[in-house]
Amino acid sequence: MGLEKDEGVCVEDIKLVMKGHMKDGYEFIPISSLSEKDQDYNRDPSLDDRVHVLVCVITGSILGMQDDSVKKLRKFCSVLAEIPEIAILTKIDDTCPEVGKDIRNVYKSKHLKKKIEEVSGVLGFPPSCIFPVKNYHSELETNDDTDTLILSALTRMIEYGEDFVNDL
Repeated sequence: MGLEKDEGVCVEDIKLVMKGHMKDGYEFIPISSLSEKDQDYNRDPSLDDRVHVLVCVITGSILGMQDDSVKKLRKFCSVLAEIPEIAILTKIDDTCPEVGKDIRNVYKSKHLKKKIEEVSGVLGFPPSCIFPVKNYHSELETNDDTDTLILSALTRMIEYGEDFVNDL
């Protein structure tokens, strides 16, 4: 379940997940939020129960995001400001023809830089926390340049999460 307007996860439920108050196996109900009275409510979450980093995966065509989804995302991100936030910008080869021709142009592309700034403006994440990646979709073999971008984003996720835990 995503952030869809009427069918997506309730913002309150996402906040509870982030803070570790939701037990494993809980089934999200779009029309209502988990309450402290429910059996799936974790009253005393441990550090292991909490989310250590928020990763938003966004397609390179950010214009495809619904305003309601962006509003929902901003709403709970502002409340959970203590949790590190990063965005993974996917399908960069479809977004930028220059990168589509050669993935090594990823950090040279003015078009992609503009797209990262656009995502930064929409979500409120600093551009340094937005990581571009190319998706594998029809390739039969892996590619070192594509893997480098993916592994770099994964490394940042781990580092941000470790920093969060260490700061506690």
